[in-house]
Amino acid sequence: MRKLIFLPIITLILINSVVIAQQIRLQGATGEMIAGPVKPLQQKQWLDSLKQWRINERKKLKYNDLEYCRPELSWIKTTFIYAQMMAHDRYFYNPVSNKYTVDRYLNDLEKRYGGLDAVLIWPTYPNIGVDNRNQFDLVADMPGGRAAVKQMIRDFHKRGVRVFFPIMIWDHGTRKIELSIPRAIAKEMKDLGADGLNGDTMTGVTKDFNDAYTRINYPLALQPELNLSDLKMVEWNTLSWGYYWLKWGDDSFGYTPGVSLYKWFEPRHQVHITDRWAINKTEDLQYAFFNGIGYNSWENVWGIWNQVPDRYAEAIRRIRMIYRQFPDNWSSVDWEPHFPVIQKGVFASKFPAKNETVYTLVNRDSIQKVGAQMKLPYRKGFSYFDLWNGNQLIPKKSASMISLVFTIEGNGFGAILELDNHFQHKGIDQFLAKIKNLAKIPLKDLSANWKPLSQHIVPIPKTRRLKSAPNDMILIPAITNYNFETSGVMIEGDELPSAVGVQYPWESHPQREHKKTIGISSVYIDRYPVTNRQFKQFIQTAHYQPKDKHNFLKNWENGTYPSGWDNKPVTWVSLEDARAYAAWVGKRLPHEWEWQYAAQGNDGRLYPWGQKRDTTRIPPADTGRNMHEPTEVNAYPSGASPFGVIDMTGNIWQWTDQYNDEHTRSAVLKGGSYYHAQTSGWYFPQAQEVNKHAKYLLMSPGMDRSETIGFRCVADY
Repeated sequence: MRKLIFLPIITLILINSVVIAQQIRLQGATGEMIAGPVKPLQQKQWLDSLKQWRINERKKLKYNDLEYCRPELSWIKTTFIYAQMMAHDRYFYNPVSNKYTVDRYLNDLEKRYGGLDAVLIWPTYPNIGVDNRNQFDLVADMPGGRAAVKQMIRDFHKRGVRVFFPIMIWDHGTRKIELSIPRAIAKEMKDLGADGLNGDTMTGVTKDFNDAYTRINYPLALQPELNLSDLKMVEWNTLSWGYYWLKWGDDSFGYTPGVSLYKWFEPRHQVHITDRWAINKTEDLQYAFFNGIGYNSWENVWGIWNQVPDRYAEAIRRIRMIYRQFPDNWSSVDWEPHFPVIQKGVFASKFPAKNETVYTLVNRDSIQKVGAQMKLPYRKGFSYFDLWNGNQLIPKKSASMISLVFTIEGNGFGAILELDNHFQHKGIDQFLAKIKNLAKIPLKDLSANWKPLSQHIVPIPKTRRLKSAPNDMILIPAITNYNFETSGVMIEGDELPSAVGVQYPWESHPQREHKKTIGISSVYIDRYPVTNRQFKQFIQTAHYQPKDKHNFLKNWENGTYPSGWDNKPVTWVSLEDARAYAAWVGKRLPHEWEWQYAAQGNDGRLYPWGQKRDTTRIPPADTGRNMHEPTEVNAYPSGASPFGVIDMTGNIWQWTDQYNDEHTRSAVLKGGSYYHAQTSGWYFPQAQEVNKHAKYLLMSPGMDRSETIGFRCVADY
């Protein structure tokens, strides 16, 4: 979740006293790629140099492949298609039935692009830091608690899908834990029955994580987000992400595929190519197929839906089918990248196994390639199959060589099987039949178009109209020309400007920045946020008990709040709890624009009191790890808005509107809070200016409740 810069690095590989320059370009601290041969005729010398480099590096590093030999981790090398997903995704968790829906989630992916081998479940960022709950607390707060999470993981395992969780190594500003992060998270994963860890922002998951899981005899697949700071770390980082966003090479086309450094060094190492904001997936998928490595089909990006278009979804389906049909080939130590081919713009890799060899091909040109594509040594008793199109090929023999004729569409893919006729490859006929049926529709005939996922606002019914102001409510007069201007403070998403943020009823797509002149009807608004005393009266009178009680009024004990908290804002209440209270008192929650108008007036000020930030008008920031409670709602009368509304900013976040799309629910929070998590820029950002808002992802009431989120009500005039 970090923005990258490009830092080219030149590595000189010294072999037999000959300096062979291989360009390994790194994107920020992430990408890793060995450039191909400068000219095709140099492929043999180039390949020999890489083989010798691998031997030398392993010897120099005293390389130990123990982790790759563990039977418990043997699945890693066949984990091809992998997806990071938000725990908040509505296909994964149904907030109405309060159940995990693993089958629905996986069935959708199987239908669209063939399914998954592993999933990275993400319950933390971007909400982490809204209060002092740490990464372990947020996993524990997932719906149903640990028992339900364990069952959810078992449901994935029943479908053959491995489960990863993230390491937030930067999480040192929230609640402190007794154990070190490595020991705590290894223990947690063993308890849950999970399979692996993704090291967010980590340039290699450090050795202490390997030591931690070894100590408790529970091997975990370790996968850093960024490139390894030391090649030695490949020993225990058995997977990695690949940020291969640039085109490499010095040929006239300028798009010679590079070779995955870690995959070359250790062929059993699995890489998942990742580019979460990309719409056109051709580049990433070609790099994956050329290298025989995996792909991260990440679509729910922090609640922003970046769906894989149909063209690339079909490419993923066929790549995965080929990978899974020949699972042993891709980790072969005899892999030969840049295997010679005939046509310019086409690049191939050779992946041999005991009785068969698979060649993967990518056409980097936009022009379809027809005719002879490959020349191979004649081998008596071998057959050849076009795995991309499902056909058997009839080789043309000339002297000691054969040529293979087949077609590769522009910017497309190809795959050839060389099969020993004495070896019966199980299921090959059925596989070819399925591929042939899929190949009836070329990739170019499928849509590559992308569009943002439409959101809708959850309606807020009007209240009974009141002719006089109830106690502690203020009349906000109607306005016909309010200049409503607001922006979201979300850290990421600008790569998809028409998808980040929320979509107001008058807008055609979600966005971060919003500006419109609107009319607002008169409403009464609470002078202060709802207090503990008021909420207790509601509970006692209405006998309210939420269906999901997890974290409900967490800072209360024995049904009441601590002494002296009467006038503090009630927190640890979900959006559903707030709505229930509002309905009980004959009120409702405000729309964001109503809240902002009540806080700002019509002069465009940034704070309720004026244009300049003034920390004397709001509670002091709490930057500690042991968060204290909010301040009394009437403690800062000098922070009042032009209409006399108090405690609008700097004390607690306040619930307003909810927005839903097919995959995500979110709430707009206004006002910022007193709690400011330190040590990282990835914590939930503040929005104390009244013309800003936060987008808070919703999963379940127990997960959504927070020490820093409360509410105030309005009633219609």
